[in-house]
Amino acid sequence: MGHVVDIGKPVNYTGGLEFSSLTYRVTKKIKDENGKWLSQEVDLLHQITGYAPKGCITAVMGPSGAGKSTLLDGLAGRIASGSLRGKVSMGGLDMNPSLIKGSSAYIMQDDRLFPMLTVYETFMFAADFRLGSLSRTEKQEKVERLIEQLGLSSTRNTYIGDEGTRGVSGGERRRVSIGVDIIHGPSLLFLDEPTSGLDSTSAHSVIEKVHDIARSGSTVILTIHQPSHRIQLLLDHLIILARGQLMYQGAPNDVSHHLVRMGRKVPKNESSIEHLIDVIQQYDQSELGVEAVAAFALTGMKPPPIGAAAHEMSASTVLPSPARPSHRAKHQVLEAQGRDKSSKRLRLQTHAQDDTGFDHSVRSPWNTSKSWSASRSGVLQSIGFSPARRNDHRSPSFSPGCYAYSTEIVQSTPTPHSSDYTVNENDYLTPNDFSHDINHSFHDLGPKFANSFFSETWILMRRNFINIMRTPELFLSRLVVLSAMGIMMATMFLHPKENLQGITNRLSFFIFTCTLFFFSSNDAVPAFIQERFVFIRETSHNKYRASSYTIAGLVTYLPFLALQAAVYAVIVWFALSLRGPFIYFLVILFMSLLSTNSFVIFVSSVVPNYILGYAAVIAFTALFFLFCGYFLSSNDMPNYWKWMNYVSTMTYPYEGLLMNQYQTNESFGKDPLGRDVTGFGILKSLNISLDPTKKWEKVYIMLGWAVFYRILFYIALRLFSNNQRK
Repeated sequence: MGHVVDIGKPVNYTGGLEFSSLTYRVTKKIKDENGKWLSQEVDLLHQITGYAPKGCITAVMGPSGAGKSTLLDGLAGRIASGSLRGKVSMGGLDMNPSLIKGSSAYIMQDDRLFPMLTVYETFMFAADFRLGSLSRTEKQEKVERLIEQLGLSSTRNTYIGDEGTRGVSGGERRRVSIGVDIIHGPSLLFLDEPTSGLDSTSAHSVIEKVHDIARSGSTVILTIHQPSHRIQLLLDHLIILARGQLMYQGAPNDVSHHLVRMGRKVPKNESSIEHLIDVIQQYDQSELGVEAVAAFALTGMKPPPIGAAAHEMSASTVLPSPARPSHRAKHQVLEAQGRDKSSKRLRLQTHAQDDTGFDHSVRSPWNTSKSWSASRSGVLQSIGFSPARRNDHRSPSFSPGCYAYSTEIVQSTPTPHSSDYTVNENDYLTPNDFSHDINHSFHDLGPKFANSFFSETWILMRRNFINIMRTPELFLSRLVVLSAMGIMMATMFLHPKENLQGITNRLSFFIFTCTLFFFSSNDAVPAFIQERFVFIRETSHNKYRASSYTIAGLVTYLPFLALQAAVYAVIVWFALSLRGPFIYFLVILFMSLLSTNSFVIFVSSVVPNYILGYAAVIAFTALFFLFCGYFLSSNDMPNYWKWMNYVSTMTYPYEGLLMNQYQTNESFGKDPLGRDVTGFGILKSLNISLDPTKKWEKVYIMLGWAVFYRILFYIALRLFSNNQRK
């Protein structure tokens, strides 16, 4: 059963990405027949071995739940260390997640961009982050070329836009998302469903641009679901999965021949790729399962017809139950077809078929070895080439261009293993460390980040300032609310009575001021949660540091917080004739805003959505309000609750405002017995210090809380925003 084509100029695939025996096992909770929850280990990826040629588009396809995105995440280093077993290499050299991230870009399925930046500004900020060593002119020239390459010249000065702001189209937004991550020319490009949500024309345009990127020398790996015929023509290499197992790997043009060898003919006017996926789903729903198709792809054992599955099962296996047979039972069926193959190593010829039903021509068409091994106890997942040896650090040359048929791959291409090499389990273990030679070989990847800490901070501050100026609603709404409430408070508490009720009213003004400033920061919850997705995308491949992001956000918002505090302070201070230094009153209000803003930002970084964020902030606001000392002084609180008085961020601005107002012997009213009630007497009754030097301690404590919450925010960014599967 031969397949002869004019292969033209052969292609050497070894300049791309190779991966060996990738396995990703997770534990899931399932209910048994009695309704009890049991833990079951499930392989989302099972012994996947293959490669992605350089200069080509490798498409990972398969039915829903096949493991496409999981494989993409595993290759891109987005699965937590220790969770994924296997080995990934490039040019014969082992790659760890850090090396992969330093030489690759990952385009997420969702477009996470700032809506109020133009296309040009978005690319320029990406250039600033990625091309730190280039001059401003060189960055601008590179951005202009990229805009032209992606076909975005007509939308150069258009806002990205979102649901509330009209901007670029969906296809253009997707191309912008690709552009910001390829501006530094990564050698590896990963795309997760780049055509999702796009119409046929826009989807074809996106893949067409990705095709051009691949032809420029990058290794492109993407997941795609139901591509159109036009898009299929742009794909160079296929990896088809089902239930975490490899069903097919090779050229799209070889899919029809692969189906013929299975005994399946592609219907007229139907895509061979879609038909193969249909066949896989048919086996998945049968008694044999997808293991039959996986075995054919790996060992050449032709799967039995689905209609004969029941007969095969009864003749060769004992089912564990009347239900669908187990994974082991399915393999027993497959092994029954090849029991006469007792040798551990199966010598597979290119164009031969014997009467046993074993198709010798199915030696994987992309296999460059003369032979490869399979285990009698199951299917050996060594797809066409043996995994790279750890001591083989060769980097074979690559001939530009992609193959049309799998037979075009150079048979003499140097492979890390000889044809007689027997697969060893140790080859598949993810190495914990690498030799000096391997690390030295990647010295050209450069530093982890393109810019220094201070350069990153300045770039982030510039971008933050532009976003604030173009979306002023957040801070203008706060300013309007504080101004309106300041006017209301000034008129409501004007001219307090000189008695105990008047003193109580003035205390109410101070506590309400603290509560107002706390609530005014609550709108930062949805704002940061929305921005967090952009942060995850940008830092997933080392665009900038989490520390520079933390500092830039703090410094950018300081003047706006100061403006809000100043407007409120000016309105109420003079209207109510408050005493004490005005500057201290202003500093207390500013520090109150800073500490509460830091607290809200921290909470936003650890909650999954803004609904839980609001709930958490409101709950803590109630707790802080209850224990700040207004309802009960610290002396009157039970001993087991006094610690909450110290934790409450409202305690310190409240006490600071009272100390500024009442640290004096002046009388503020008469008690029922006609005695003067002095400022010191009020503070003493509330268990607040009378020492004037203690006033600034409240400021320092609030500053300490602000720093503490920002540190927690930074830790949360590092721990909870790494975008890795666990």
